[in-house]
This record gives sequence, C-alpha cells and structure tokens, in this order.
Amino acid sequence: MPDTAGQALKAIVAMKQRNPRFCCPRFAQQINLAFGLDLDKDTVRRVLAANYKPDPGDDGPSWLTALGHAKDSLWSIDLFRAESITLKTHWVLIVMDQCTRRIIGFAVNAGDVDGPTLCRMINDATTRQGLPERINTDNDPLFQYHRWKATLRILEIEEIKSLPYVPMSHPFVERLIGSIRRELLDQTFFCTATDLANKLRDYQRYYNEYRCHSGRDGTTPVDIECRDPIDIHNYCWEKHCRGLFQLTMAA
Repeated sequence: MPDTAGQALKAIVAMKQRNPRFCCPRFAQQINLAFGLDLDKDTVRRVLAANYKPDPGDDGPSWLTALGHAKDSLWSIDLFRAESITLKTHWVLIVMDQCTRRIIGFAVNAGDVDGPTLCRMINDATTRQGLPERINTDNDPLFQYHRWKATLRILEIEEIKSLPYVPMSHPFVERLIGSIRRELLDQTFFCTATDLANKLRDYQRYYNEYRCHSGRDGTTPVDIECRDPIDIHNYCWEKHCRGLFQLTMAA
C-alpha cells in the first residue's frame, strides 16, 4: 500500500490552507469522516505545527465550547440581525433540532418583526418539515406576542423558555448563530433579503451534510448512508458556500 501517512499529512495541510479558521478537533473529525481514518486532534496539531506556515492574514482556529445533550422532538428557535451591504437591517429566524444539531430552516425578513411576521417566518422556516413536540425559545419580547402564543396553542406545541439573561441555558442555537456569523456573514456580503436567504440555504446544506460536529462525535447532522470513505490516494476538492469552504470528495 502506498504511503498512507504521507497522504494523510498532505490532506491535513491542504485542508488547513483552504480552511484556515478550522480548529484541530474539526480537522481530525473532517479527515476521519472523509477517509475513514482514526486521527486525533493532537496528531493534527503536531502535523500542522511541523508542516503548515500560516499566511499573515490567517486568524487561526475558531472557538470551541462544550455541548450538552438534548431531548428528541425539541427544536431551538432564535432570531438575530444581519446588516446588508447598504446597512439595511434584516432579521433572520433560525430553527434547529437539538438532538441531531440539524438546521431545520431559515426565514429572512427585511425590517421590523411583529407577531404576524414572526408566525409567517416560522412557517417559512419549517415548511415540509413536520412539527416538534416542544420548542425552546429565549425571553426575547418577540416571543411574547399574542399571535405567537395562540399559534403554539393551536399546533399543540409546548414552549420551553431559557433562563433570562443566561445565554448558556440556550446553548445549541446560540453556538449555531455564532458559527453562522464567523463562517458566513463575517466573510461575505449580501444585498437583499433574497440574496441572504440563498446564502443561508447554501450554508444549511453544507452544515447539515458535510460539516462534522463535536456534539455528534465527528459526524454530520444528516447521516448519509451511502457515504463511503474516500481513497486518500485519489481525491479532489469540492467547494461549498460559493468557495468559502473546500472539503475533500472522491475523484
């Protein structure tokens, strides 16, 4: 068999060159997911220390936080703001499954959000996804609208509130919002609500199907049964999110 260790070293360095903000645990998980290897973060750290010289503009690895476990049928919902290239405020509603870490969907609104708008956004974000038994929201006044609470009662969905002023009681979606800001919104511009929605949709596919997760032991939120290990001696690179990320694929 050809030099597997040498090929793994080349793949690690090449992935770091293409994704300089990935951290060592993520590199190990991503390489293991792609090639069926069993590397750990310390091996990756030693390889990069000896073989990778960062460009002056590299920011280094992204932050890591501990992730807990969540119950089945529990979705986390939150809103955050994003500014377009013309400095117009857009509200983004994000829905994720806490058990699998899967992004259920996004909805974008240009301008202020009220009760009817919030209900429309949750409908847009969860179209064709079914409904959970429970949702987890924070104490944002937007989730206190009468229309919002009436909708939950009609759909028979239990709302579980996080603790006021304690972001760590709402950790999964807060971490996801941070990842979206660092990995996508801080790296690209958008012009309109449609442009932002399209870029978020691209990120959703990358996040669900290709991006490994510490909370899932290095696997992806969406389990793809036909995914086989890639031959480390014969692979190429696939671009995601319009070239923001480059991951390995079978040649």
